[in-house]
Amino acid sequence: MNEFEPVCKELIALVDQWEPNLTVLSEKTVTNRKNSQNRSIKQILGHMCDSASNNTHRTVHLQYQGSPLQFPNYASYGNNDRWIAIQNYQEEDWNNLIGLWKYSNIHIVHVFRNIDNSKLENVWEADTGKYVSLRSGIVDYLRHFKLHLDEIEELIEGK
Repeated sequence: MNEFEPVCKELIALVDQWEPNLTVLSEKTVTNRKNSQNRSIKQILGHMCDSASNNTHRTVHLQYQGSPLQFPNYASYGNNDRWIAIQNYQEEDWNNLIGLWKYSNIHIVHVFRNIDNSKLENVWEADTGKYVSLRSGIVDYLRHFKLHLDEIEELIEGK
């Protein structure tokens, strides 16, 4: 069994659990409620799509390029907010955004299930002097995913 199967199963279970919960939210709820970073539910979900995309690409690059991998950290120096603004997730069709989120995460699970185990200790230089192994990045993806679902849940509940 792939060592990441528990991560993969939990990601799929969360996508399956959350998709129907997201589809019933009103446009007002997903656009007007903001978290402490001034992000709406739409913007948080868009950020999660960016995370899936960037982590998929980084996971692939870590399996065939040299280690340490030089790959942009889209989340550094406020760049993740630039990604959110440039893609204008606030105006994205909600159902399309849910679909992008769902299928991006189904795909990253597929990528995780097909990891070359001999590459798990390859590292990415996330910041100057800060290195993250492929193994750690996969495990941390689930933590990051759940952190943002918790933010969405707080906004849905009006906290």
